[in-house]
Formats: sequence, structure tokens, C-alpha cells
Amino acid sequence: MAARPPAWERRYALKLLWTDIAVVILVVALSQLISITLFAHAHHDSPPMRSRLIFACFLVMVWLVTLAVNDTRNPAVFGTGPGEYKGVIDSTVLAFGVVAIVTLVFAPDPHRRDSLIVALPLGLFMLLLGRWAWRKRLHAQRRRQRNTYRTLIVGAAEHSIHMARQLRSNPLAGFELAGAVTDGVVGDELMPGLPVVAGYDDLLVAIDRHRIDTLIVTGSTRLTPARVRSIGWELEGRNVDLIVASSLTDIAGPRIHVRPVSGLPLIHVESPEFTGWRYYAKRCFDLALSLIALVPAALIIAVLAVIIRCDSRGPVLYRQIRLGLDGEPFTMYKLRSMHVDAAERLPTLLDQSDGNDVLFKMRQDPRVTRVGAFIRRHSLDELPQLINVLRGDMSLVGPRPPLPTEVERYTGWTTRRMLVRPGISGLWQVSGRSDLSWDESVRLDLFYVENWSITGDLLILWRTIRTVLRPQGAY
Repeated sequence: MAARPPAWERRYALKLLWTDIAVVILVVALSQLISITLFAHAHHDSPPMRSRLIFACFLVMVWLVTLAVNDTRNPAVFGTGPGEYKGVIDSTVLAFGVVAIVTLVFAPDPHRRDSLIVALPLGLFMLLLGRWAWRKRLHAQRRRQRNTYRTLIVGAAEHSIHMARQLRSNPLAGFELAGAVTDGVVGDELMPGLPVVAGYDDLLVAIDRHRIDTLIVTGSTRLTPARVRSIGWELEGRNVDLIVASSLTDIAGPRIHVRPVSGLPLIHVESPEFTGWRYYAKRCFDLALSLIALVPAALIIAVLAVIIRCDSRGPVLYRQIRLGLDGEPFTMYKLRSMHVDAAERLPTLLDQSDGNDVLFKMRQDPRVTRVGAFIRRHSLDELPQLINVLRGDMSLVGPRPPLPTEVERYTGWTTRRMLVRPGISGLWQVSGRSDLSWDESVRLDLFYVENWSITGDLLILWRTIRTVLRPQGAY
């Protein structure tokens, strides 16, 4: 018997479905209305209303079918990651491609072209806005410990502890840890808040007793392939999802492919690529958005320049040598936020650092000016870096640009941060900034380097706007 998903999951999927239906119908109707009222004068004849209605129904049907076929309402993408947004984008582009081709071949009509031109950007925006709104509501529910999956971790202690830490680092993913099943003594805690609730032989009893929704198998010598397979069979009809955790870490989905061989699901991991058309597309993406942002940024910079000069003596712009792609040095531009003697005063403050082992940071740095404290908190001092993006020194999104003195202290694989251009923003900025430990900031940068995507960049830029308005870890 197939397992039924939790009630909240079914309700959430139904809300997404009705939102998609409402948005698609509304957008198609609006596009037809705009085509009639604004573009009709550009054409000599207008198609009959019946023809318009047939075309509108066809567009609605194809659009909704592609959203369903591409599994854009799959619970696996609820609430976290770019997969849900990427699915909506891919489905919408596919739907409009199909409709455009069919229209061109069977019923070419400028009125239909006009409506498609209107419906594509408007519909994509509205669908993404709807998904974002429901996701924010889901996050709010999960912060109150609602709409979560009661989760049991099964495996060796060290693997279970690592998995628990990873899940707790992202509570919005919705995994509520009920306990662990391992070789340990029942009643002991593997870590605070993660008790051992049963041994391997009592797994099913623990699942029923704790009303488990999700079982995560992390690996153990006691869990042979045959035993894991039998666990899957035993879970049938219990409304419990089985997740087998891979030992792979910090590798995003697009690089992972499953190859079934003789009944074994072999995981193929593609090597990251650092050249090719994707990087040319990223460069074009950077140039386009930077040129658009430069006009409002220039106005803000002009106002801040006057305020900075009135607040303290010294130049408006601060120039600093940073290392970029492949370790090449470049001059990075920022609005000056410190007094001009900041470099000379640094040695006297090193023992008061609030940063990590590599980066010097102070929550109350006496070298920062009054205006500087404000512009640093809201990242306005980084606006001139748009010039660095246009020059090709930086990207809009990427790893943090390091100082030469920091690179001298790099160890191991840390230098892989410089395999791509550094960014004005990045995972490090939207995940805590100066509050992050050095190891965590390196992990985030390396994850970005090997798994970036245009969709991911857009999400990071969106989160950057929110971080600038409600800053955290900026000092």
C-alpha cells in the first residue's frame, strides 16, 4: 500500500496547485485584454473572440500541464533550495516554446504573438512570487515547529551526529529530530537533543512509538544492503519516507546522477567545470545587471560621497588590493568607512578581534566613522564594486575577495576559492557574514565554486537585498 504524505504536505501542495491555476488563468486573460486594447491599432484586422478564446484555453492547458509534468509541486523541493523556482522557470519557458511553435506552424497571427510577449514575463513573475509567498509562510510555520517531518536517524554514531548537525543548521528544511537508532545505550544522548531511542532490532517499534514521518539511514556496518532493502519493505504502509544519506557532502544535485547497474543505484558525481559556455553566460548576466544597477547606484554613491566628506577628512573612495580569479591581484573599490589612519592603528587592535582565526573584525571598531558604521551595516560601502564587475575583476555573486595576507595563510584546498571570480555578494554574505567561523565561510565559498548556477545567483541576490535591509553579522 502506498504511503500517504502528511496532512500538511497535501494541503500545501493543494495550495500551490490552486495558486498556479489562478495565476495562469489571470495572466492569460490579462495578456488577451492588453493585446486587444494596446496592440489592436498596430494591426489591420482583429481575430474573432472565439479564436482568441480557443488560443487562451490552449495556452492555459499547456502551461498547467508542463508545471505538473515537471513535478514543480514535488514535496522534495518544498521550502528550501532553488529547485522549486528552477522547475517553474523551466516549465514556463517550455510551455511558451511549445505554444509559440504550434501557433507559428498552424495559426500564425500577430495578435497571438503580442499576447505571448505580455504573458511570459508577467506570468513567470507572478508564479515565482506565489511560490515565494507560500515558502515564506511555510518558513514561518516551521519556526513555530509546525509543518515539519518527525525524523529518525539510523546509523553509526559518528555518521548520525554529522547528519544531525547538518539538519539543525537548516531548520527551515523541516526535519524535526525525534532521536537516533544506533549501537549506543538507549536513553543516552549522542549530542544535546538527540537521544538514542532504540537499537537496530527495535527500529519499527521506535518508528511507531515516536510517530515518525521520515527515516534517514546514514550508514553502519550493521546496516547491510539487504537490511536497508528490508527496511524499505517494512516501511510500506506506515506513511514513512525512507532517505538513504550519501557520504557525499557539499555537492549539489545537478552534479549527481544515479546509474542503476544490476539493481545497484550507483551515484555518478560529475567533476566541476570552470570554463565553457556557462561562464560566458554568467559574465553576460553580470554585465547586464551591473549596467542596470549602475544608474541608481551612482545616485546613492553621489549622496553618500557628500555625507562622507562632511563627516570626516579623507578621500571618498577607498582602494585596496585583493586577489581575484586564479590569484590575480586587482584594485577593489569601496566607499571609505574608516578614518584615514586606520591602517596605522590596526596593530594596536589585533588582540581585540571578534573575527575568526584569519579575518580581523571588531564589532565596535574605533577606526570606523559614524557614517561608516551605517554604510558598512547595510553594505552600501560596496556599491562602487559594480565598477569592478564591469571591468571583469569581480562578479555579482561569488566567493569573498581575499587580501594577499589572507591567501598567504591558506591551507589545503582553500585556494580553490579563487577558481572563479570573487563576488560583491555570495553565500557567505547571506549566511551570517562576520558571524561565521573561518571553516564555515570557506565551506560556503567552496560549495558555491563547485555548484553555482544562474538560478542560484538570482536567489542569492534576492537574499542579499533582504540582508541589506535587515543586516546580520555586518560590522
